[in-house]
Amino acid sequence: MKLLTAIMLSAGILSPAFIATPAIAAPAAAAKSAAVKVASVEGITEYRLANGLRVLLFPDASKPTLTTNIVYMVGSRHENYGETGMAHLLEHLLFKPTANFGIKKGTKSPVEVLNQIGGRFNGTTWYDRTNYFATFPANDDNLKQMLALEADRMVNSPISQDDLWNNKTQKGEMTVVRNEFESGESDPFRVTLERTMSVAFDWHNYGKSTIGARSDIEGVSVDRLRAFYKRYYQPDNAILMVAGRFDETKVLAQINELFGKIPKPTRVLAPTYTSEPTQDGERSVTIRRTGGTQLVVTGYHVAPASHVDSAALQVLGKILTDAPAGRLHKALVDAKLASSVMDLDFNHMEPGYRLFAAVVPKEGQTAAVEEAMLKALEDIKSNPITEAEVARAKAAIAKDVDQIVNDTARFTIALTSAQAAGDWRLFHLRRDQVETVDVAAVQAVAAKYLKSSNRTLARFIPTDGADRAEVPKTPDIASLVKDYKGRAVVAQGEVFDPSPDNIEKRVQRSALANGMKLALLPKTTKGNTVSATVQLRFGTAENLMGKGTIGAFTASMLTDGTERLSRQEVKDAFDKLKANVGIQGGAEGVTATVTTTRDNLAAALDLIAESLQKPAFNANDFSERQREFISGTEQQMTEPQPLASNAVQRLTDTFPAGHVRHVKTLPEQLAAEKAVTLDQVKAFHKAYYGAGNATLSVVGDFDAAAVKAQAAKLFGNWKAEQPYARIASAMKPVAGQKISLETPDKANSVLLAIHPMPMKDDAEAYPALLMGNYMLGGGALRSRLADRIRQKEGLSYGVGSQLSVPDRDPAGMWLAFAISAPQNTAKVEVALREELDKALKDGFTEAELADAKKAWLQSRQVGRTGDAGLANRLAGYLSFDRTMAFDKDLEAKVSALTVAQVNEVLRAHLKPEAVSVIKAGDFVKAAAGAAGAAPAAKP
Repeated sequence: MKLLTAIMLSAGILSPAFIATPAIAAPAAAAKSAAVKVASVEGITEYRLANGLRVLLFPDASKPTLTTNIVYMVGSRHENYGETGMAHLLEHLLFKPTANFGIKKGTKSPVEVLNQIGGRFNGTTWYDRTNYFATFPANDDNLKQMLALEADRMVNSPISQDDLWNNKTQKGEMTVVRNEFESGESDPFRVTLERTMSVAFDWHNYGKSTIGARSDIEGVSVDRLRAFYKRYYQPDNAILMVAGRFDETKVLAQINELFGKIPKPTRVLAPTYTSEPTQDGERSVTIRRTGGTQLVVTGYHVAPASHVDSAALQVLGKILTDAPAGRLHKALVDAKLASSVMDLDFNHMEPGYRLFAAVVPKEGQTAAVEEAMLKALEDIKSNPITEAEVARAKAAIAKDVDQIVNDTARFTIALTSAQAAGDWRLFHLRRDQVETVDVAAVQAVAAKYLKSSNRTLARFIPTDGADRAEVPKTPDIASLVKDYKGRAVVAQGEVFDPSPDNIEKRVQRSALANGMKLALLPKTTKGNTVSATVQLRFGTAENLMGKGTIGAFTASMLTDGTERLSRQEVKDAFDKLKANVGIQGGAEGVTATVTTTRDNLAAALDLIAESLQKPAFNANDFSERQREFISGTEQQMTEPQPLASNAVQRLTDTFPAGHVRHVKTLPEQLAAEKAVTLDQVKAFHKAYYGAGNATLSVVGDFDAAAVKAQAAKLFGNWKAEQPYARIASAMKPVAGQKISLETPDKANSVLLAIHPMPMKDDAEAYPALLMGNYMLGGGALRSRLADRIRQKEGLSYGVGSQLSVPDRDPAGMWLAFAISAPQNTAKVEVALREELDKALKDGFTEAELADAKKAWLQSRQVGRTGDAGLANRLAGYLSFDRTMAFDKDLEAKVSALTVAQVNEVLRAHLKPEAVSVIKAGDFVKAAAGAAGAAPAAKP
């Protein structure tokens, strides 16, 4: 994961309120009739309130969390001329204060409430829907606050001109959304995708990007936006989902109390009626922009997501693009024409679109890629689909479905896509339809849709005797789902307490004769799922000299087959075992993770061990991986984000050239990747791989004794030839540095501000610094930096800070980050420094610290509910004999902090004059006034 990609996760809408019932400025409150049960499928029950609100309840006591997800059936498809991006802009404004959350005296805003309950939340907009979801610790107060908030912002958001754009202060959410637009304009793939869709659709709004046109974002009328809100944000156009640990009867009554008083609107929503005419010939589009790699995209009009053809199209997509057996993969990647291929299904409610894309190296020949791609896509008639291909694709899809269903929070969010297609039960119906898909069905949809007259790819050429694809209309979804019963409810797991004390009480630790350490935490889980992590550590600073890139290549090939099984056979085996497997690492170590079921764990561990110990190292696979490395680095060389991240890493690098931790320039990294050979990879594996310094952790439904015996059998005698000695982390004590990097023709810029922190995570000051950083820039949308730079100034879509402190070496770093338009980067830096100075001079308040403590502690609790994450943490702790007592102690220290302690520690360790700033963007164009500036009345 790239540096800025990782830290931006803390800045998105990802992660205590005054409880008030909605004050509806409307006709007299509706009578709260009892909710009516509509349907029940596999443990999910739908109710309908008298005002038309649909409610899905999905109890699951196996994890101490709750997820709420409210879906409004409105998206960019419903926007009119001049309104592109309106649905998405409205999504942003619904995080602003509402009548009873932030506007009413003494109440907290939506963002404050979401942070206070420790919620991991987001709002997303797509073509056919908008949704708002949050996952948080399960308790009555949290749920009551969340339901009250959703009821209030359904009808009581003011959608004010000041929140959108205040002409007097020249600030508002408009510029935040515009910066999100600018961020997308810097992404070659996103730009190519948008241009392809706009050419493919003549009239339908599916041809317009959800983010909207820049001019519409800047010029939108608040009156039209408010009317859009009042029209679509109503109970009869929404479905509320609640999943997790709760009492169904009690919560249904609570929902009826809060939402039932909202009157049913008198307006009638007219269905959209624009229908895309049948395409009458090949179309094309060419985009010329700065970038490190080339892209070739081919798209076809297809049936709506609810149509039976979509199940066969899903199978066809896997057959074409899945690695390594996919037809496009073989035709393009194996043939060394492209570095990767992909398939994109937009899940449209109305007749929609499907895309196939290939990433082509900078020196690659796009004409050859186009020829090979079209042959693979449109010549299926002469190269028919096989039974084996269909079986393989169906197994992969079944595995994905099982993984979603077994994770209640993830499943709840996944139902959004099914609901957007017409009804939440389409999720189950699609699963059933895929199971019945056969070769004939896949062959039929390929012939029906993958034809030249229905294609968009880089050019338009009129043709005689056009063979056109007639796309079917949306079927009667009510009749499709009316009598659908579904299957048996998935077996539930135990009610597990994720506290450090309970985890420590339940975990079983041991060691093998060769030094490998084990941490096992057996428990019953929903769907009998289990997660395991294997971590290998190898090498020393001396024997790894000059081998950093070779080690990275070696790790990348561990899933490319074994001495006994081909790459495809390994993938097929994991799919049949319903095992999600990942193996990642570099020259100092490798981490293998797997999530599967109790019955399949032993076989999955066998195959992971075989992959780690006896990889195939096939020449063709090596060539493919090398192209991937090279293409990735080439793309980074023109992008603001990776260039700024690389500059930060090099600025603080203390290691000499050749050292495994030394940070190369991107051109140096590219040269190193081109120089790696397969023989070097084989030699590295032979010399360094072994389990003498490894750790294994397993969390979930499994037999501990059986796993312990299997671990001894698989890893007990596996030792590396080369010795291992941990390499200590180090951080150069840089201060006050300024670096500016030019990235021509990029609409977005990146700013990073860093301050070395020479400490470990057991330092006395660490808890206070954690809270100081959380209040300064660590909270999701709610922090000093976010409040100023995003909420108040409207300069950045993503802004925040993080404190990264190692567990064993005094080599920490504080880092602040922000993206913005290049012409606003200087303003961002000024605002960042002013907020830092203010925090150090005036300090934080008791109220801020109380909110930060609660949000941070609850977020920690939610983090421990994920078995895969917990397994990874336990495996890492094993390497230096840390237990969950550390987590308990840290959380106790944070709870005991006073605001005076936090302010004192922050002033002692964070010095404004020592902050270094690194920025990357097209500052030359910005200075010349040619960056596509906003209208005169706006910045």
